[in-house]
Amino acid sequence: MALRQILADNLRRARLDAGLSQEELADAAGIDRTYVSALERCRYAASVDVIERLADALNVKPAYLLEGPQNGPQSDVA
Repeated sequence: MALRQILADNLRRARLDAGLSQEELADAAGIDRTYVSALERCRYAASVDVIERLADALNVKPAYLLEGPQNGPQSDVA
């Protein structure tokens, strides 16, 4: 799975788990709601700065937003 899709899936999951709308998350992270929507739809790539701001707003570690599935075959990427 591509890292951009992993970010999109994890971002949406974390936002819903936090009970936030895209607009509420965007306000908390200081970014535009349409950017949150585009990230969740895998349309844009996020910078590490944006990932950090989103993670802070969601009260999760930035690495959580980039963690791939734990149950699949191991990647050959080192």
